[in-house]
Amino acid sequence: MESLDRADIDFGVILAPFLTAPYSLLNRNSLRDGNRYLSKLIAGHADRLCGFAVVNPLHAEAPFDLEEAASLPGIRGLKMVPTGWYPYDDCAHRVYEVAARFNLPILFHSGIFIDGKSGRFCRPTFYEAVRDHPGLRVTLAHLGWPWCDEANAVGLIDRINGVEADASQFRFDISFGSPPAYRAETLRKALEVLGADLIQFGSDRFLPCPGEHIRSAIDDVSALFDELSVDAGARQRIMSGTAASWLGIGD
Repeated sequence: MESLDRADIDFGVILAPFLTAPYSLLNRNSLRDGNRYLSKLIAGHADRLCGFAVVNPLHAEAPFDLEEAASLPGIRGLKMVPTGWYPYDDCAHRVYEVAARFNLPILFHSGIFIDGKSGRFCRPTFYEAVRDHPGLRVTLAHLGWPWCDEANAVGLIDRINGVEADASQFRFDISFGSPPAYRAETLRKALEVLGADLIQFGSDRFLPCPGEHIRSAIDDVSALFDELSVDAGARQRIMSGTAASWLGIGD
């Protein structure tokens, strides 16, 4: 809570661990342990935190693991990282079915990985498979860098068809992703194509993390807003309103 206070953040999302030992996407039991650990970590802080479980569709038991995670206190969403599976694969659809049934929004990694793993599974158009599950709400992280135009095209479909922003299946977070030389142009295009209503802030920080480090992510985005002359209403929507609607937590 101290880090949130120092960063001037009212409400945060924490992902279950999966990147560092003893947790691994390759080890089903470690992911189950990670989801339980997350639930205990945020216990008693539902007013400030919610947790996103992690499952790997390559594990045949992933749908059951998600059902288990959904029953844990504080778990209100799902994080998925396509490595070794495509978002349109049958194994992924089985997980989507459970997420839709429990009304769990999904945060997907999209675009390349900074650690050198292949990003070939994570192109934004691959996530169009989500449309087979009406009502399932998803966010593509990093605006799909370097396929940002492709991500904008995916999000534009609902706009073209007159779907209200809060009813759209896709949202896009602007965490990290494009390197500094591209960030202003990336955000400018996203604002013009998608509008602020489909864009949300993400800190993309790793715990334990001092509040000042989280705050630096906010300051970086604020500088982009200034450079692009983004108005106060759009800033508020990106920094809180889009995610609040996505999570179903109100303002």
